[in-house]
Amino acid sequence: MVHDLLPIADHSETGDTIQKQTWRTSFLLVGILTGGLLVMMSFLTDWLFSSYTDINGLNFYSDALALAGALLLGAPIIAQSFRSLLTGEAHMDELVALALVAAIAAIDYKTAGAVAFFLLISNVIETRTALGARASIESLLRLAPKQAVRLDEDGTETTIDPKDLTEGDLVRVRPGENIPADGVVVHGQTTVNQANVTGESFPVDKTEGDDVFSGTNNETGAIDFRVTRAGEDTTLGKVKKLILQAETTQHRIMRVVDRYAGFYTPSVLMVAATVLYFTRAPERAVTMLVVACPCALVLAVPTAMVASLSCAARLGILIKDVSMLEIARDLTAFVFDKTGTLTTGELSVTRMMPAPGIDGADLLTTAASAEQLSRHPVARAVAQIAAKARVTLTRPSEFEERSGLGVVAKIDGANVRVGRRLWLADQGIDFSPMASDDFAEPEGLSTLYVVRDETLLGWIGLEDRTRNEAREAMDELRAMGMKELAMITGDRWSVARRVAREMGCSEVQAEALPADKLELVAAMQKAGHKVAVVGDGVNDAPALAAGDLSIAMGAAGSDVAINSANIALMNNDLRRLPFLIELSRRTSRVIHQNLLFGILGIVVFMIMAGLGKIHPIWGAILHTAGATFVIFNSARLVRLGEHLQLPEDTEDVHQPKVERIPAPETLNA
Repeated sequence: MVHDLLPIADHSETGDTIQKQTWRTSFLLVGILTGGLLVMMSFLTDWLFSSYTDINGLNFYSDALALAGALLLGAPIIAQSFRSLLTGEAHMDELVALALVAAIAAIDYKTAGAVAFFLLISNVIETRTALGARASIESLLRLAPKQAVRLDEDGTETTIDPKDLTEGDLVRVRPGENIPADGVVVHGQTTVNQANVTGESFPVDKTEGDDVFSGTNNETGAIDFRVTRAGEDTTLGKVKKLILQAETTQHRIMRVVDRYAGFYTPSVLMVAATVLYFTRAPERAVTMLVVACPCALVLAVPTAMVASLSCAARLGILIKDVSMLEIARDLTAFVFDKTGTLTTGELSVTRMMPAPGIDGADLLTTAASAEQLSRHPVARAVAQIAAKARVTLTRPSEFEERSGLGVVAKIDGANVRVGRRLWLADQGIDFSPMASDDFAEPEGLSTLYVVRDETLLGWIGLEDRTRNEAREAMDELRAMGMKELAMITGDRWSVARRVAREMGCSEVQAEALPADKLELVAAMQKAGHKVAVVGDGVNDAPALAAGDLSIAMGAAGSDVAINSANIALMNNDLRRLPFLIELSRRTSRVIHQNLLFGILGIVVFMIMAGLGKIHPIWGAILHTAGATFVIFNSARLVRLGEHLQLPEDTEDVHQPKVERIPAPETLNA
């Protein structure tokens, strides 16, 4: 490795980084091959024109070719090392430059040229492989389209740069185009492939009112959407920024290596000088300098980290700091929020219980009419079931929403109240008609009671369903050695117990305040656990901040979620959590393998060089082989987690599903 001779990436560049690096690599490769050809010709000249060799073993024509090759190959290395010394940024690579200078001074041009050739080939391999490992990250930088079609007030289309879009603009996207900003669909239906942002394996259907994200691909239909975020403020913009920031952070082992780097070069020079003093063999000292350049050691950590970040980005896992991977390896406990994390966060009506003498349709119609002006998730669930049952709603003449309690509305002259039982009981409502066990609330459901004037009409039961993959993820975490899987929620105990039982949680707390969540995390940490806190990032910020590792779910489109956690999952697939632990552990193993190989290689090769067992050219070959092994060993991490991107079955996700709409009277079945 030649430090900064061909940098892996320039973070100031964006989508053209790979192309620029490819051109620079190709240019360097032409120079390397030319220099290598000159050196090879010098060896052939020695053999073909041996009669021109003088009594000192020198051949003018052979040495001229070798010197030209050595200068062409060695000049960039020596110049780069000299610039580094002038700026006070000495690196271990100066050992290589010193070895080349020593070989040229000893009139061993062939050795100097061959050593420089193999070292530069090693640098090209490192650069090309590193660029390949960053492909999924760099693909994010190229996702934003080069132009956007804005609809003016008169309906005319204007093609502009996406950077010029502002909040509130109306944008049209046709099939096959990338979406230029975050927004909300206002017209049209389509299917959007957003795997590059969220890591989801299937395209997602979008219709009016749905969110769309910058950089995702519109596949089937034309849509018009209203811009909510543009430029660097989009989800894609924030992801790109945080990924590039993560690449500049350091793993703990990298900091240790940097700490002792300043002692390494003087120590190697001292050992090489000692060998030269006792053996009077410059060739041995030159070989020691070549094999001592710690390419494999220096590449051990950054190549593994880049491969891990690339793998995580492909699956929609946004890691802000690579040191978080080290913490994830040692986790022993998880604390989950319920709503929006273990459950979908979308309530649905699953039971209805009319009071004696009350028709089910009357109960649903009254409740939905009262709730239709509310934006609360409970109100939306009631409205959805009313739409499915095709009941006719009456618009309230008066409406008032009581936060955390319910709603009050006037419908056809009657006062209608929909809300919690305790709230209605405090207002003197008689619940005795539904006092028998036949009308009891089932455990695990949230219930809304409906009252018209002073008459109890019955209750409506709602359920927040658990995520399909949640139990599988919890079982995997338990199998990986997680000792505590706790759930904490502000919901009722009956609901919390049902969800905890379905998930197999080891501990559950319900009706909890934010302070209670902090106390639970602190208690686990006091018991010696490394705790990860998982939430939706909206109302879990204090608890997320308290954990050793904080993970926000469903971060796509949410500034709060992206900013409130160490790691953000761009989608809601909980199977990413055990994969994150596995990625952390595999990365740690690869790093230790690389370091062990790098250290042993340097020690063994230096001993062999000091004993005169290897020539400088073989030293350069071994050096290149060691660096190549480390690179490809790290590159294995890039393909981890492919099973999370594959469809679990062959069902056509675009095939419309037929759903039977129940009549209001049958919802209590």
